[in-house]
Amino acid sequence: MPRSVNHVASRAKRKRILKLTRGYFGARKNVWTVAKNTWEKGLTYAYRDRRNKKRAFRSLWIQRINAAARINGMSYSQLMGALSKAGIEINRKVLADLAMNNPEAFKAIVEKVAK
Repeated sequence: MPRSVNHVASRAKRKRILKLTRGYFGARKNVWTVAKNTWEKGLTYAYRDRRNKKRAFRSLWIQRINAAARINGMSYSQLMGALSKAGIEINRKVLADLAMNNPEAFKAIVEKVAK
């Protein structure tokens, strides 16, 4: 009995992955094995960098809060310590947004915890 191969499905799978690798450099876009390996590696990078993005944003927020706090006469660590002692639970994302877009509100928070 001859071997049965589902060419329709295997060709569709190859076409789908080669379509995803369009725009890659050299053989990475049109040679099946190279394109498949590149695409799989890209998925691992995407998984890793979704987590690294969170780190990068937290770092950016801390820098912004620190800069605004120093303008108001405190350091970042002093401000965060004073916030926790005062029982004010406000996250870094919101604090950084206030520091950038609403300096008056940020200054009011600093003055409230500085007492």
